[in-house]
Amino acid sequence: MSFRLPLCAGLLAIGVLANAGLADVTLSEKNDPAAVLAGEMTALLKTEKLQLQKLPAPKLSQIAIGPEATKARVWVKTGKSAEMPFEVSAAWLAAQPAPEGDAEWQCLTEALYFEARGESLQGQFAVAEVILNRVKSPLYPRTVCGVVKQRGGGGCQFSYVCDGRADRMSERGAKDRAGRIARAMLDGAPSDLTEGATHFHTGNVRPAWAKRFPMTASIGAHRFYRQPGASG
Repeated sequence: MSFRLPLCAGLLAIGVLANAGLADVTLSEKNDPAAVLAGEMTALLKTEKLQLQKLPAPKLSQIAIGPEATKARVWVKTGKSAEMPFEVSAAWLAAQPAPEGDAEWQCLTEALYFEARGESLQGQFAVAEVILNRVKSPLYPRTVCGVVKQRGGGGCQFSYVCDGRADRMSERGAKDRAGRIARAMLDGAPSDLTEGATHFHTGNVRPAWAKRFPMTASIGAHRFYRQPGASG
C-alpha cells in the first residue's frame, strides 16, 4: 500500500505536467487571431450592408461603376415620372442598350464621330452640346441635321460635311460610343459642360470669330465659345 500510493501520485503528477505543457502551446478559440478577425469582418460587412440599403438606387449604381478619370453629367431614367442626375462613365455608357434612332440621331452620331472621336468622353459630350445649343438657338436651323449640314460663307459649319471625303464610320468602337452619346443627349442629358457654347475649335487654329465670342470652356483639344445673342 505504501508503495502504490506514491506510484499513483507520481503518475498523476506526470499527467498534470503533460497537460500543463499542452496548455502552453494550444490557443483557445477565444484567443485565436483568425477567429477574432473573422468575427470583426462579419460585423463590418453586416454594418456595410445596412448602410448600403439606405442609399438610393442611382448612388448604388455609381458605387458599383466606380471612379473614372473622366465623367460627364447626364440624366438616367429611373422608371418613375421624374429623372435623376447621375455621373455617367465609359463603363455605364457601354452597359446601355445598343443605341438606335431616327435621322436626327444619325446626324448627331456622325458629327460626333467625325468631329470628336479622338476626344475624351467629356469632350465628346461637349461637342454634342454645341450642336444641340445651336438647335435651340433662333440663329440656326431647328433640327440636328439642319445644324450639322448647314453651309454658308463659302464653306460648311462642320468641316467633315464638305471635306470631299466619304463619310464612312469605319472605326467600330468609336462609332458605337458616338451613337451612345448621341442617344443620351437626345434623351435629355443636360448641357452643363460648356455654358451654352455654340462654337468650338481646336487649339492649333484661331478663327476670326474667336476674338469676338467669349470662351466658355476648354476641354481636351477644343476651345468652346458662346455666340452673343444665340440664346435668343
